[in-house]
Amino acid sequence: MIINNSKTLLVVQGLRASINGTEILKGIDLTVKSGEIHAIMGLNGSGKSTLAKVLAGHAAYEITAGTVRFEDKDLLELAPEDRARAGLFLAFQYPIEIPGVANTQFLRLAYNTIQAQRGKEELDPLEFDDFVREKMKLLDMNPDFLDRSVNEGFSGGEKKRNEILQMALLEPKLSILDEMDSGLDIDALKTVANGVNQIANKDNATILVTHYQRLLDYVVPDFVHIMQSGSIVLTGGKELALELETRGYDWITANKRSIAGAIA
Repeated sequence: MIINNSKTLLVVQGLRASINGTEILKGIDLTVKSGEIHAIMGLNGSGKSTLAKVLAGHAAYEITAGTVRFEDKDLLELAPEDRARAGLFLAFQYPIEIPGVANTQFLRLAYNTIQAQRGKEELDPLEFDDFVREKMKLLDMNPDFLDRSVNEGFSGGEKKRNEILQMALLEPKLSILDEMDSGLDIDALKTVANGVNQIANKDNATILVTHYQRLLDYVVPDFVHIMQSGSIVLTGGKELALELETRGYDWITANKRSIAGAIA
């Protein structure tokens, strides 16, 4: 939702980033305010997932130019764990498995770490068990998942639900969801999207990174940004995603200037 005079959470200016000497991001400008949902769309290789990883602090990427402010902090100066403590959350396209670590232990450690950072009371195992089971209802998750190793043997949909469960527990200020719809059937997509919608509020913001428009039928964005070759080439409202679905990405390339004028 777009709210007048809402707080600015993220300001990206002229961001450039490379990996192994190859420039991937080529001057990204992006502003995100509280209450907003932004969708970043683009073909594979356009740089959209790289942007998500760079914001989260992935060590493989070298920042060569630009600035990123997260509230009052220089985000690029923070280690990945400090970005998380500050309120930035990244849901992975391919969540990793952690054999031997029970999901409930992993989730409680993450939750209590953030609680300590915020100066709030931590939960003991019994208190946390009650708390997390309530959050699991948002995603129609079976409580049996708590006793299983993190993501081990989970289906694609179960892994994505577990990512959104973390988001529900941690209550980040800015959530970046990288290809959340990847590999999901329509029922799983609806369930995950419902969880995202229930977590979204006037005090937080969400960035959806996606290739396809179908996710945006269920999580409706306030802004849609189209990326090509490492740059945001076009920004519009949710109608831009619908136009893109109808005409395809070649339409953007062939008509970039005229489209920009029409959207403006």
